[in-house]
Amino acid sequence: MNPRMSPISNFFVLAGLFVLMIGFAHAGDFSHISGSYQVLGKTDVGSQTQVRLQLQLSNHGQRDLHIQRITLWDSPHHPSGRPQACSLLVHPGSSASTTQAFTMPSSEYRLWTGGARLKLLVAVEGPGGRKATELVRLDRISGGKAN
Repeated sequence: MNPRMSPISNFFVLAGLFVLMIGFAHAGDFSHISGSYQVLGKTDVGSQTQVRLQLQLSNHGQRDLHIQRITLWDSPHHPSGRPQACSLLVHPGSSASTTQAFTMPSSEYRLWTGGARLKLLVAVEGPGGRKATELVRLDRISGGKAN
């Protein structure tokens, strides 16, 4: 048996590597989102807390991102609420702001006002209509209401 690969096998290996590299290049379009938040107001309703947040999302990538939906994410396994519709265009190297209202368990609200990082699951449409979701950790902007 000849240990060298045939030219056809070489072609298929190179074609597979090329396709894999294109996938990784496109995935990078969506991995440059960061954000911050400020609490604008909160209301306790029984065991739930309604909170109004100003979100500042930044695009550190090189292509426009169209944010279509955002969801609060309270653990690595599941979101804490329903997705919120959001139409926000964030140009490369810039940021955009939106105000959104969320309802969550009061216990979760106490956790992240006590120091736990707030996270958003962001649904993004990129160039060519490609869609992706990304989990974004948010930093708290000083001056927001804490109680």
